[in-house]
Amino acid sequence: MFVDIAKIKIKAGDGGDGAVAFHREKYVASGGPDGGDGGRGGNIVFQVDDNLATLSDFRYKRKYKAPNGSKGEAGHRSGKSGEDLVIRVPRGTIIRECESGAIMADLSTDESFIAAKGGRGGWGNKHFATPTRQTPRFAKSGTPGEEWEVQLELKLLADVGLLGFPNVGKSTLISVVSEAKPIIADYHFTTIIPVLGVVTMGEGDSFVMADIPGLIEGASEGVGLGHDFLRHVERCRMLVHILDAAGSEGRDPIEDFKTINAELERFDPQLASRPQIVVANKIDLATDEQLERLRAFIESQGLEFYTMCAPIAEGTREVIQAVAAKLKTLPPIVRYEQEEIPKEIFEKKKNTGFTIRAEQNVYFVEAEWLLKILQRTDLDDYESLQYFQRVLETSGILDALRQKGIQEGDTVSIYDLEFEFVE
Repeated sequence: MFVDIAKIKIKAGDGGDGAVAFHREKYVASGGPDGGDGGRGGNIVFQVDDNLATLSDFRYKRKYKAPNGSKGEAGHRSGKSGEDLVIRVPRGTIIRECESGAIMADLSTDESFIAAKGGRGGWGNKHFATPTRQTPRFAKSGTPGEEWEVQLELKLLADVGLLGFPNVGKSTLISVVSEAKPIIADYHFTTIIPVLGVVTMGEGDSFVMADIPGLIEGASEGVGLGHDFLRHVERCRMLVHILDAAGSEGRDPIEDFKTINAELERFDPQLASRPQIVVANKIDLATDEQLERLRAFIESQGLEFYTMCAPIAEGTREVIQAVAAKLKTLPPIVRYEQEEIPKEIFEKKKNTGFTIRAEQNVYFVEAEWLLKILQRTDLDDYESLQYFQRVLETSGILDALRQKGIQEGDTVSIYDLEFEFVE
């Protein structure tokens, strides 16, 4: 089964806790704190795998969690970091954050993508030793790993998309001009998954052609198979629209042309404006009058018109040469830019609960929702810093610190952020 959309939950590993320990050695008195740091939690990493063609693996497994980091140990020994969990997906997969719909990554290259970062290991008590605090009996907890619900959406990477009603000859054309071997039969919807073929022109020139399963009227609204596969046309640099010149199934090729383009317009107006050439197939069954009528209409639309009989490769070379020439004038395949996940998502989802514990004038604030906001806040940017301060105020954290007896100059520790409290 061809699966091109999947929704999964991913959770990076939590960082290990720092250790509270003191150096113990014969004849060495008051060795001092030597608790090691916790290990980093494992990341969730997405990697392109060209051996995969669908997202079907995600139908059965929908939750992915990376290992946690280990706790720190005595003797300044840091805990072991959790291993990254690598999730392999087909090339062309787009990762979206479910609630906001923001694009986190477009996996169209070989570069891997860290979708959820593992939590940092907590500091051991060795970090908290000062001239006035020589035996700190506390350490930092590891931070939680990032957690997301994401939607994976496969949009095939192809230079050229073949469009047309079922049974007009798209599969036959791609089988003739490339090494692709689609199933070809004389009935509708023989092709039920997109088929990619590499067309080689010689001298190292080549391009990728995609046979998109047949569209019918109403495809943009979910009728037939076309609705499921229109998304795979979105990346194509140009379209080749194939028509049954003879109207061998009782349809008028001109009406077919209008219907398919109307579906493209309804699904995505940008698709309808994509460069397009029109190819009349089955010319062995068509009359001269039918071909001239069709040619006159297509050329009146300002489009290039070609004819072929795909099964015997008549006219296919001219079609491919026209496509190759057109591609040289067009921009590269569309890549989707990464989008910033709105901070409002974190505030909306946050549980306003938090904990505060005091250790020798250091006040530790912990809250998973606050960590997610902190990780997305640029503390070197004044506006971002002001935003984070408002979060602390509106959530009641600053009031709670005052109730705990914090004094000006005491240290506030919020995961990786430390600052002096100032009234």
